[in-house]
Amino acid sequence: MITKDEILLKKIPEHIAIIMDGNGRWAKKRGNQRLFGHKNGVKAVRDAVEGAGEIGVKHLTLYAFSTENWNRPKIEIEGLMSLLVSSIDKETGNLIENNVRLNAIGNLDSLPSDVRKKLEKSIAKTEKCDGLNLHLALSYSSRWEIVNAVKNMAVELKTGKLDPETISDEVFSSFLTTQNIPDPELLIRTSGELRLSNFLLWQLAYSELYFTETLWPDFRKEHLFEAVSDYQPRERRFGKTSEQLNTK
Repeated sequence: MITKDEILLKKIPEHIAIIMDGNGRWAKKRGNQRLFGHKNGVKAVRDAVEGAGEIGVKHLTLYAFSTENWNRPKIEIEGLMSLLVSSIDKETGNLIENNVRLNAIGNLDSLPSDVRKKLEKSIAKTEKCDGLNLHLALSYSSRWEIVNAVKNMAVELKTGKLDPETISDEVFSSFLTTQNIPDPELLIRTSGELRLSNFLLWQLAYSELYFTETLWPDFRKEHLFEAVSDYQPRERRFGKTSEQLNTK
């Protein structure tokens, strides 16, 4: 397992995104309900946040609850929402202590009022922290985000606030929920699944992908360090050739 000392601190990705997958399978292997896995996944979140902060990552985005997750059994959704409330409440002090600023992206209006209130309260409490920025993707999906952006752009086009000739990648990005967040350089997905699951599709256009068989509740900061170590030797060309990148 990779340690922090083996990582090149001059080549740390500014933004890491994680699809936290495998809670249900982890619980099933132990003869428990899926919610048991979600509860044990909180430790993995804490470790990932601490590890990211230790190596100087500026932004960490965690896919916590997708818009598609609303289709899960009612009892699981209720358990997840209750866990969100209690976890946010318990972890706020740790976030402040570790200088972590909390943020959330997604269709936050669709969240239960108690979850939204706790979330807003914690975001306000951590707003002066200037270390790691922790972004929770809640009731989020890229298709929802992109359609929502198009709707808002259409309104501005109709009212004359937006000139169609000025629309560019940068302008479109300004209508997304991630408008003030740099695109991830590295995406990590746990549990061995090899797909993006409707997560940050626009923002991940040039991200490096890292997949691990580790189920999310077993994920620790050393796994994060291993992913970063795997990322560091990769050549990020953005359409250019290696020769172009190496020309001084």
